[in-house]
Amino acid sequence: MNYLGDALDILGGFASESIDLIVTSPPYADARKKLYGGPAPDDYVNWFMPIANELKRVLKPDGTFIINIKEKVVFGERHTYVLDLVLRMRSEGWLWTEEWIWHKKNSTPGKWPNRFRDAWEKCIQFNKNYKFKMNQDDVKIPIGDWSNKRLKNLSEKDFERDKSVTGSGFGKNVSNWVGKEMVYPTNVLHFATECGNKKHPASFPEALPEFFIKLFSNVNDMVLDPFEGSGTTGVVAKRLDRQYIGIDKSEEYHKIAMERINE
Repeated sequence: MNYLGDALDILGGFASESIDLIVTSPPYADARKKLYGGPAPDDYVNWFMPIANELKRVLKPDGTFIINIKEKVVFGERHTYVLDLVLRMRSEGWLWTEEWIWHKKNSTPGKWPNRFRDAWEKCIQFNKNYKFKMNQDDVKIPIGDWSNKRLKNLSEKDFERDKSVTGSGFGKNVSNWVGKEMVYPTNVLHFATECGNKKHPASFPEALPEFFIKLFSNVNDMVLDPFEGSGTTGVVAKRLDRQYIGIDKSEEYHKIAMERINE
């Protein structure tokens, strides 16, 4: 289901605790002003918080909210609006559960006088409760070629649980990796920027929402993207047999999203 209009207005008509997963990339500060009226960095938190409060209301107790966002450079330094938003959301009852890094394997080359090109973006995870739906086995990845050499000749020490030097109580037993072909991923996600939304200015590869939809939702669950752009989240949700709601205020991209999702 796709809605044309302002996310705050449309979310007000949704039932409380009706959404299983929210995956979105809202307009960044000062970005795409002509299209979305992107707020200035200093105004970003006050602009987003009413929407965040509605998202918290409609999200189920065991649901997850993933927001893809990046700090903007202002007068030569990174603005703090993303950090300010995290702190404000925590003060409103959100749990800042995790911070995922999307590594853009083929980021666009460029040169700047005081920094190198951006090759990553944040995907910040919020939850309402400490216990939430998480299908870890559904996102396992190949163990990698390193195991062929490392696990070939194990020492006696490799069969013992290593104690963490930090005193955290966690440790590793290298022998546990023997015979495994698939392992759990890290919180760094390596995805190229190629995507199907060529008509939209924001690069959002299908692999990104696919990872989170598999991890934080089940078949027939309801997935929401309140800033759906060209509908990439919806395309993936439909392919993975989830229900989907998308919202966008641009008539042009609303049309593109509907066409892509209904193909």
